[in-house]
Amino acid sequence: MKRIDIARVRDIRRKAGMNQHDFWRRFGITQSGGSRYESGRNIPTSAAMLIWLREAGAVDEKTLEAARKAVSTTH
Repeated sequence: MKRIDIARVRDIRRKAGMNQHDFWRRFGITQSGGSRYESGRNIPTSAAMLIWLREAGAVDEKTLEAARKAVSTTH
């Protein structure tokens, strides 16, 4: 099983070559919320699990986007 150090989420984002807005939007999190997590605030378990699933290759971008749209309260 691939282990991901969620405490190093900023490095994960940078390795993906993404800005905060685009990276965190994938997981249904605002840029400002993501910035707080990257600065050391605890990431909610549900968000950490989504990041782990994506980074482990268990969930692809298309599925993440479909899920985000399905649960979004805005269109």
